[in-house]
Amino acid sequence: MQVLKALVKNPLSLAGLIVLLFFIAIAIAAPWLAPPRPGFSSYEIPRDGFGITPKPPSKEHPFGTTQGQYDIYYGVIWGTRTAFIAGLIVTGSCALLGIIVGGVAAYCGGLVDEVLMRIVDIFLAFPFLVAALAVASLLGRGLVQSMLAMTTFGWMSYARLIRSEILSIKERTFIEATKAIGASGSRIFWKHILPNSIYPVLVVASMDIGSMVIWLSSLSFLGVGAPPGYADWGQLISYCRNWIAGGQGMLFRYWYTLVFPGGALFLFVLSFNLIGDALRDILDPRLRGRKISG
Repeated sequence: MQVLKALVKNPLSLAGLIVLLFFIAIAIAAPWLAPPRPGFSSYEIPRDGFGITPKPPSKEHPFGTTQGQYDIYYGVIWGTRTAFIAGLIVTGSCALLGIIVGGVAAYCGGLVDEVLMRIVDIFLAFPFLVAALAVASLLGRGLVQSMLAMTTFGWMSYARLIRSEILSIKERTFIEATKAIGASGSRIFWKHILPNSIYPVLVVASMDIGSMVIWLSSLSFLGVGAPPGYADWGQLISYCRNWIAGGQGMLFRYWYTLVFPGGALFLFVLSFNLIGDALRDILDPRLRGRKISG
């Protein structure tokens, strides 16, 4: 409750909360804002023919259509759900895997710590987008495959962060006092060390949700993310790549193909960045200005 009050008092985080609540409302109301076609998947964008040239906003298509005549309005509305699903699941999976690996390394120490951290270093040697692109290509095009690829190369920063926090807290006076009264090692870890180490991970995770949505959009833009016609903002942006300039003498004639999905992506990511930045200062001021590797 105190954290929420602090977020509301901060103008930037309050703006982030308002935008985030707006997207949550859109995601919940998607079936009413953009009813799915009978017999088709909810996330399958309806199309009005197969023409190459995008069509401008109209009564039938409030945001216009893309190349291939996919309805932009429908894609933006249902793409909000895709963004939440991908962002929360991938970030949660990365954080959980990182906590397990980093926690085991810090708790066990010695050879176990050395082996696990060298594995982390090996994974960190691969550029994230290139590695995720390669894995997604091997697994095949699809949302689940893309999320799995991002998770495979997105957990290492969490492992290093939780490990450093646990090693620091293990040396605190209250941990030594807990050992002195006879508490078991497992009880000390689960009741004292891990709960006091988790806050920096939560702060980084809150800021990573938006980043994961950008990475998913990047994979979709490059053709290995969401399947064709799937409601994903990156997918919509990929359809406008040939129409951004508009052609000779028609600068930005097809602006709507980029502005609506690109604007949704920008505001969604911005909301999480504003909230995460405020959470960093509230929960763990030590993270201010720190750059986490990975």
